Amino acid sequence: MKRTEIDGLWLKTLYQCNEVQRRRLAGVKALELGWGGSSRVCELTGMSHHTVIKGIREAKDEKRKPLTRLRKEGGGRKKIAEKDPGIKNEIQSILEENTAGDPMSDIKWTNKSVRNIANEVNSPKKRIGKDAVASIVKDLGFSLQLNKKSFEGGTSAERDSQFRYINSMAKEYRQKSIPFISVDTKKKELVGNFKNNGKRWMKKGKPEVVNVYDFINLSKGKAIPYGIYDINKNEGFVNVGISSDTAEFAVMSITNWWKNIGKHNYRKARELVICADCGGSNGSRNRLWKYCLWKFAVSNNLRVTVLHYPPGTSKWNKIEHKMFSFISMNWKGKPLISYEVIINLIKGTKTKSGLRISAKMDKQKYEKGRKISEEEFGKIAITLHDTNPDWNYSIN
Repeated sequence: MKRTEIDGLWLKTLYQCNEVQRRRLAGVKALELGWGGSSRVCELTGMSHHTVIKGIREAKDEKRKPLTRLRKEGGGRKKIAEKDPGIKNEIQSILEENTAGDPMSDIKWTNKSVRNIANEVNSPKKRIGKDAVASIVKDLGFSLQLNKKSFEGGTSAERDSQFRYINSMAKEYRQKSIPFISVDTKKKELVGNFKNNGKRWMKKGKPEVVNVYDFINLSKGKAIPYGIYDINKNEGFVNVGISSDTAEFAVMSITNWWKNIGKHNYRKARELVICADCGGSNGSRNRLWKYCLWKFAVSNNLRVTVLHYPPGTSKWNKIEHKMFSFISMNWKGKPLISYEVIINLIKGTKTKSGLRISAKMDKQKYEKGRKISEEEFGKIAITLHDTNPDWNYSIN
């Protein structure tokens, strides 16, 4: 073959290699050509003289390591999230107000485009491109979706504004170090040798034998766990009742948390903020709930602000996926044979994020169906908020 044909085949092969292979192959070619080989290879390939010389040096190096990467470690530009760690938190804060999906699962999505997020983050002292934002958003577990609604499954026009209001209030109160708690009643449990959903490791062929039927007459009673989750401290408290899930029981649970934990963590606090579901013992229309909260506020010299989640959105309550879900995982497959076992399993619940939970028994009997008269209700010093007053109020 003619020299020009050989050079053509060699160039064709060269351009099918990666940059390291191309550099070393050029170095070998220069060595083959001898004197003036580097100049000839530069002329054929358009490579710089320094690149060809580097290829010769690498081709001659018998101690070089096998090719596992194209560049040296630490080479290239640093990612913006590495140069400015705070930018990830800033983007997450923007996404919090525009998030949809079930908080109990790992699947989340946002209706905000990466370009819009980049525009919000950018300032004269900080620049970030949409591709970098997309990478950070994916790292945070989000994906882009087409629907414009922020929360699925609802028709209430006030729902979106209520979530935004709760979010803005949470930011404001956390900056002021005001206690901000999420409350709810966990599923009632029968105490006894009953099946508990979930699996755990045991010796093969030796499963734990439990009762066939979950009849209440076979139980030692029922456990009603009412939980308080401190969002600022990532700490939980569970008051395990044995009677009924009433508003009086709910407020007594908050009282027990405040006396044993809350007032020690927030010695200078004169206000308490409670996030609760819209129904049940702590419902927005429950007059007994508001009356008992007023008595709690008076006895502890506190202003109590209550923010209710809209109807049908109880899973968005922080306590559900920040505390109750981990308690359920901790006792899965374990029969709740006694109140002591329940208390110990709750106390033993911990997470990598540092969650710690305390618990106590509440053996007091709570009367169902207790009514609050107009005279009693009129004593409550309650202030309705301008935003969604049915769901947001403060008791002085």
